[in-house]
Amino acid sequence: MSDVAQPRPAAVIGPDGRPITLEDLPPADTVRWVARRKATVVAAVRGGLLSLEEACRRYRLTPEEFDSWARAMDRHGLAGLQVTRLQDFRH
Repeated sequence: MSDVAQPRPAAVIGPDGRPITLEDLPPADTVRWVARRKATVVAAVRGGLLSLEEACRRYRLTPEEFDSWARAMDRHGLAGLQVTRLQDFRH
């Protein structure tokens, strides 16, 4: 394994299939987390635009909270990130 840091991509594919850059990410002071914003942050971390640590620090998230977003998205897509739909998907 190399200790050389991998270069950060300029853009990654977002949840809607379009490229997203750092400028497209939700503001750091976001309070209202709609499904689209959550999905954008998950895509940014998975694509290497942000590290998990950077995302947690920037958005004041716990790693567990981020992981719950990622799992919900993997299992149910964008609809799984909607707060009003959480009860429908919990089994």
